[in-house]
Amino acid sequence: MLPDLTQYLWIAWLVLALIFVIVELLTLEFTFLMLAGGTLIGGLGANLLSAPWWLQVGAAAAVSALLLFTIRPLLLRVLHRNSAHIPTNVDALAGIGARVLVPFVDGAGSVKLDNGETWTARLADGQPSAEVGARLLVRAVRGATVEVGAPVPDPKENTHG
Repeated sequence: MLPDLTQYLWIAWLVLALIFVIVELLTLEFTFLMLAGGTLIGGLGANLLSAPWWLQVGAAAAVSALLLFTIRPLLLRVLHRNSAHIPTNVDALAGIGARVLVPFVDGAGSVKLDNGETWTARLADGQPSAEVGARLLVRAVRGATVEVGAPVPDPKENTHG
């Protein structure tokens, strides 16, 4: 006759844990590592105690959930503890210099940022009009428009006598 397949369930738990570890090596988010831990501790552990298959699955799910919601956040916090927030994309534009390309009319004009991008710009409140070629500082990004103000010195000008 056919053998009882539940006696070989321990092999399935090991293979599933190995698959989770391999996926974790590709994602590096500790999610699949916690699932692998739940598989080994809950599923394989219950199997070694001769629990029925449904209890093994329940134990694996419970231990995985416990690890996901307790250990994973702690690991992520420790991992990201010393990493400083580095602004990227639009967040990195605040504080960058800009040169006026098109004269401002009713507070709206066009500037070329120091990174080479051309943006529609608005003058910050209280900022007097700026001439073409003047250098301004980007204060914020508002949708597809940058808010500029506070003239900045031209980096190309040699201020050292």
